[in-house]
Amino acid sequence: MAKKGSDVRPIVKLRSTAGTGFTYVTRKNRRNDPDRMVLRKYDPRVRRHVEFREER
Repeated sequence: MAKKGSDVRPIVKLRSTAGTGFTYVTRKNRRNDPDRMVLRKYDPRVRRHVEFREER
């Protein structure tokens, strides 16, 4: 059986680059994406889509 705290799919925080401190929490596959994730998502504090970067 798979472990809950699997090392292949760690939980990562995505922090807004708009400086609001807003975060999303998600999982990623470390084998497919070994680098830090960068996604464009909605930041409700500035009411627009901005880049969110992974922090560990």
